[in-house]
Amino acid sequence: MNVLIREASNADLPHLGRLGALLVQEHHDFDKQRFLAAKTRTPQDYASFLGTRLEDRNAVVLVAETKGETIGYAYAEIEGYDYMSLRGPAGVLNDLIVDPAYRGHGAGSLLLEAIITRLKSRGVPRVVLSTAAKNISAQRLFERSGFRPTMIEMTRELED
Repeated sequence: MNVLIREASNADLPHLGRLGALLVQEHHDFDKQRFLAAKTRTPQDYASFLGTRLEDRNAVVLVAETKGETIGYAYAEIEGYDYMSLRGPAGVLNDLIVDPAYRGHGAGSLLLEAIITRLKSRGVPRVVLSTAAKNISAQRLFERSGFRPTMIEMTRELED
């Protein structure tokens, strides 16, 4: 499969919204108590949010496409010191998703390497990310790309 990785544009936002809603729902399916559920407005809301990131010089939003069809995207932010996370400056990979119909063909790896390259070119000393504990395929992708586990998020519900 021939995949092109490029900077996202406003024209991509409806596709990014659809994929963002898919990301939200997949996480909800992993743990319904921890993660938000996708709602009817989630595609529009996610597209609107990502649209605000397109012009921010500290954000990177990349699109994967094949045959003119958007099949995935990656979104990262460049951040300074974060004492709550106990880390120095970093690129924070917030989203990476490939449409399920196109998974297993290397688009995720291409997006990941492209966003790392963009962040490195901006002087970022490291890239950090979080992945759902049950998302084993994503964890394998990240480990193959040189990421190592450094934190474990734990959740406890406080309902009776």
